[in-house]
Amino acid sequence: MPRSLSARNVARSRGPLIGLGRAIVTAWKFYCYALGVITLIFVLVQTSFWAQIVWWKFFNPGSTSFMELRLEELRAKQPNAALRHTWVDYGSIAMSLKSAVIVAEDAKFVDHEGFDWEGIQRAIDRNKRSGRAVAGGSTITQQLAKNLFLSGERSYVRKAQEALITLMLEWTLDKSRILEIYLNVAEWGEGVFGAQAAAQHYFKTGADRLTAEQAARLAAMLPRPQFYDKNRGAPYLFEYGARILARMPQAQVP
Repeated sequence: MPRSLSARNVARSRGPLIGLGRAIVTAWKFYCYALGVITLIFVLVQTSFWAQIVWWKFFNPGSTSFMELRLEELRAKQPNAALRHTWVDYGSIAMSLKSAVIVAEDAKFVDHEGFDWEGIQRAIDRNKRSGRAVAGGSTITQQLAKNLFLSGERSYVRKAQEALITLMLEWTLDKSRILEIYLNVAEWGEGVFGAQAAAQHYFKTGADRLTAEQAARLAAMLPRPQFYDKNRGAPYLFEYGARILARMPQAQVP
């Protein structure tokens, strides 16, 4: 066989391999580019969250993602609806309410760094026994992370983002500031947000003048505020409030 013919045959046989190699290189470059873009977007999003948290170390949030969601829902029924919300400083919130909320929502608040792993395990065990979600195990910081930035959507991606924001809050703010913001943005009824609005809505008083019994009752409402706003005589509300009241002297308040 002539030498030139043999060389042409080898070149033909290598052609598909060269094409495959080029395709692999192109695919790898595209993968690296896409991964780089996704990583950059992720970093920018997390940086924007952290920047807002740093801002809130010195300035009070005017609203939250959850408050805006609730306002949209209210205005779908009544276009002129407005939220009831008045910010009050940490020192203007009764110690009784701080104690009651910590007892009800996060007894280890001053000790953990954002996550109560024992509480999460207890919640998992309760949910397994019940066959449905009856307990969440979220700390006050986790709830604040969700309220400030996220929707009510349930997904692994949202939970992962909540965890990252929780860490940012714990790294950037002290416990008293976290609790102060939480008490000012927590939902306490239909269109009712924050301790001051709740105290006025239910007891015609200020957040600084709440009695221990009133504070325990408000804390008992937190898991289902809209329901208890409409069902203020629910037996469970009184029973749970009494349990909170009995435990309030042991609460560790920052």
